[in-house]
Order: sequence, then C-alpha cells, then structure tokens
Amino acid sequence: MPCVADWLNNPFSIVQGIFAQNDPNSDWEKKVTEYFREKLKENNATNWVPSLNDVPLHYLKPNSLVKFRCMVQDMFDPEFYMGVYETVDPNTNTRPQQEIDLNSSQTVTLERQTFYCVPVPGESAWVKEAYTSTSQARVSPSTSYTPSRHKRSYEEDEDMELHPSKQKEQHMGNVGDMHGCGEPKRLETEASAGHHLISPNCSPPLDLNFPLPGEKGPACLVKVYESWDSFKVNDILEVYGILSVDPVLSIVNSEERENSALDPMECMDTAEEQRVHSPPASLVPRIHVILAQKLQHINPLLPACLNEEESKTFVSNFMSELSPVRAELLGFLTHALLGDGLAAEYLILHLISTVYARRDVLPLGKFTVNLSGCPRNSIFTEHIYRIIQQLVPASYRLQMTIENMNHSQFIPHKDYTANRLVSGVLQLASNTSLVVDETVLEQGQLDTTGVHNVTALGNLITWQKVDYDFSYHQMEFPCNINVLITSEGRSLLPSDCQVHLQPQIIPPNMEEYMNSLLTAVLPSVLNKFRIYLSLLRLLDYSISDEVTKAVEEDFVEMRKNDPESITADDLHRTLLVARFLSLSAGQTTLSRERWLRAKQLEALRKARLQQQKCVNGNEL
Repeated sequence: MPCVADWLNNPFSIVQGIFAQNDPNSDWEKKVTEYFREKLKENNATNWVPSLNDVPLHYLKPNSLVKFRCMVQDMFDPEFYMGVYETVDPNTNTRPQQEIDLNSSQTVTLERQTFYCVPVPGESAWVKEAYTSTSQARVSPSTSYTPSRHKRSYEEDEDMELHPSKQKEQHMGNVGDMHGCGEPKRLETEASAGHHLISPNCSPPLDLNFPLPGEKGPACLVKVYESWDSFKVNDILEVYGILSVDPVLSIVNSEERENSALDPMECMDTAEEQRVHSPPASLVPRIHVILAQKLQHINPLLPACLNEEESKTFVSNFMSELSPVRAELLGFLTHALLGDGLAAEYLILHLISTVYARRDVLPLGKFTVNLSGCPRNSIFTEHIYRIIQQLVPASYRLQMTIENMNHSQFIPHKDYTANRLVSGVLQLASNTSLVVDETVLEQGQLDTTGVHNVTALGNLITWQKVDYDFSYHQMEFPCNINVLITSEGRSLLPSDCQVHLQPQIIPPNMEEYMNSLLTAVLPSVLNKFRIYLSLLRLLDYSISDEVTKAVEEDFVEMRKNDPESITADDLHRTLLVARFLSLSAGQTTLSRERWLRAKQLEALRKARLQQQKCVNGNEL
C-alpha cells in the first residue's frame, strides 16, 4: 500500500494503482484526476506541493508532484504518444529487459497539447513573497537530479527525460499518459530528431522567450491531456502535475549519436524548431498536468475563487470595513501625488477599472488615465510606479524613449523557422498595470519599428487588443490592460481621461519623500489596499431602470444648458466614473448620490484643464 506521502513524492505509483484496478477502456483517468483533486482539498494540502515559482529546480525531486503559476506564452502543435501499450516481459523486475511490444493489438495512440508557459510577466515582488510564505513544501537539494555538463544534444536531453532508467512506473505525468505499465514511449515529431547533435556548449544560448526584459524564473513545457481547448495564449493558469527533468540516469554515447545518419524523411522539423520545442529539460522542465485551472486573479491575499461559500464570508467581512480602507488609500495616494486629492481620486478609479464586456469591437470598462503636468524627468514617474507596484499584483513601466520605441519588440510575432511565437512587451496577462512614462521622451525621429510600436500602444489603449504579427496576416488578441500615462503636456497617446496634476507640495528631496511614504505605511494596511484594489475589480455592477431614466433626463438637461461642450463621450465617461466611484465605495449599483459625485469630479477635472489651457495658451 502506498504511504500517505506517495501522492506527493511518487504520484506515478498512485496512477499505476488506479490503472491496475480498472479496465483500460474505462474512464479511469477521471478517477485519477478526482483522487488528486480530493487530496488537494485536505488540510491546505496545496501548500504542501512545491512550486516551481519559488523552489529552485535542483531542489525538486524528479517525477514528484509540483505546481506552477504561469502565463501561456505559446502553444505548440499537438503531440501523439502511446497511451496504452504492452511490454514483452512484464513479469521481470530487471529493468533493461522491459521492452515495448510495438505489434501489440492493445496499443492505443493518444493526443496531448503542449503549452509553453512562463511566470506571470511583471508579477510584483510582494505577490511572490506572499505565495512563498504560505508554502509548507519540504524540499532539499535533489541527489537524483544533477545538471549535466556532458556534451550532448538538446534532443538527447529530451530522450533522457522520456526514459528515466526505463523504470516500471511510467514517467509520463498525467492521466492520459499512463495507461500501461512499462517503459514510456511517445510518437511525436521532436523525438524522431534524436540523432541531430546540437551541443549546448556550442549553440547560442537558449532564449526563454519572456515578454518583459529582466524577468526571472523557469519557463516550462506544460503538457495537458484533457480539456486543453479551454486554455488559450495569455491565460493565467495554476497547474498541478508531475515534474519531468533530466535525471541523468543514463548518458547516451555521443560518438554513436554523431556517427548515426538521420533519415531526412524521418523528420520534417528544422534544427531551430527542434532546439526550441525540445530544449534541455534541465533548463525548461516539463510538467505533465493532472489538474489545471484558469486563475481569476493572482492576488495571494484573496481566495482563489470568490464564488465558493467560504470566499463569500471573506468578501462580506472585508466589505464591512471598506470605507476606512478607501479613506486611507485616498490619503496615501494623495501624498504620493504631491497633495493632489483629485488626481488621487481618479487614480483609485483607474486602478479598479477593468474591461467587463465588449460591444462589437468596443471594450466597455477600460479607463486609461493620462496624468499630465508631471515633472519633466523620470524620478517622479519612477516613484509613482514603485507605489503602484506595491499595490497591484502585476505591472510594468514602459519608458517611452526614442531608443525604446525604435529598438524594442512590442508586438509578438510568429517565427516560422522555429515554429514559435516570439514574445513582445505587449504580451501581458489580463489586469496588468502598464505605466507609460512619456516624461522621458526627447526630440528625435521614429523609424518604421518605432511607428509600429506607437501604433500598437495606441490600439491597445483604444481597443484593448494587440494585433500579433503572423507575417502573412495579423491576428487579434483581446486584452485587459490598465494603462496609466504620465506626461508633461497632453499625451501623444489616446486616453479615456486626462487629469492635470496640481502639486500642493514640492518636496526638496523627491527620493526621500517617496521612500518615507512607503516605509510609513504598515504592512497590514498595505495588504488591505491590495485586497481592496483586486477585490473591487471582480465585483458585479448594475444600474436599475429607474436610475437609468434619471441619468438620461439629467443628461438631456445638461445638453440644454451647455450644448457646445457636453457630448456623448462626456456621458460615457461620466457613467464610467460613476461606475468605478460606486464600486470604490463597495456599492454594486448606481445611486443618485454617486451620479452627482461623478458629475462633480468631472466638472473639477475639466475646470482644471481649462485653467491650464488659459495659462499655457495652448490645448492640453
């Protein structure tokens, strides 16, 4: 009988046991999934599963259960593998004698999908730390996994990943993969390229294809065996599965590999495609998925799913103390924005905004704010960004220099030689905060790449979509990115709302002032701010017929009084402000009081812009 820890340390034995007790043609895979799902519900069992996000790869035991919080960066072609097969000598325990009977009538070929997954781009340090602090996984440097320094091909790495000592418990990590007992074997394109030698020591370093520069963490090939069509590129997933790394239990003689000829008909892949799709498992581990779920959010301070009964208690408890949290957050952001309370109000509305629906091509709920009047250097924006980083789960600061515009890869594009999607800066997960710093923009000339990048940024803001470049055509990828633009004058980019900063205090030392703000706020208060901003984005909102009628009548009256300056855009913007103002107060429906407050805020904002226009003599 397997011991209690076997489902963590040796999940293969559990899978093998369930398979042995069931008919191969039955839905035994569902029993495997159900077994692990139930296990993970017990006593915070999810905290006992080591995470690739915070545990170094060499501390993880090969073929053990692991989890990974990630974004789908690319999806490869489906793979075929042997799901059910027989061994020639199943009774012997001597491993070298186990051979697959390729002529067996019991053999069943199945299909799985491989996703190339990376850590969530721009994930905040506080998110990583909070997830790590809840972990109770017991790990230590693995003695059975040692990164090899031997000269060998990427394909050999893959081959050894598939044949860990030809052990009886099957290597493949998910329910769809372990139908028989014996050596694992798959029929897929990358495996047929096993003789093509590319030494890691000689070939260029492997590009892990992270969307943002400077990102760290593992990339993984996540192999999904069921319901993979419910996942798509840019989804945030949490996967539980069996870790497959190169355990270096057998080194294939490199001379044999070099001397063997590869039949060109056996492999249609290019060397570059083999290199990208079959990287060393020591660099890009494989996870054979048992359970996978899309994440609503990545805030570790919130329950993962807000629909469950326990979560509803958490939500109602937090909502009961919402008012003082909002007041404290408003005060905190007012200080960060140099005493400007109006700008702080709009920043809160911006941070809780989200695309809640799409009407034809129009994304509803986006609320891009252009904070103009910012000091013409990057220090102020840099500090504002640092504060936003402390509040939201994922963010990125894009410095809009001529150099960055002309030389950065903003738009993901398809590399047909390597058969992969090459990432770009705008390949971000939903609800990421993107701070565009226009205060660093100097005079200069945008080249063709620069023009394309600025256009892509404008399209993201206006339509909440990025057109990925597939050479012969473009493919639309809808997104939900909160964009805040800081600029000196009016931004070159489109925005939903321009707020001109009016500092009430000019600190003699900006660095010192901003640092003292963050050190002064208590960690418990900071956590409340983080819960507040994430939670309010997830709430439903509605407007009653009665209030809708009152708003329409009010708008008609406003048009009568000022037909020149009140437009349909003004109504749309005021309704958005009213929506997020209501949600920021924990109200999921619009009241007359909030509608009047929204009108008041908009009047103050417009008056400020008009005043600035008169001062400067040009339009902001």
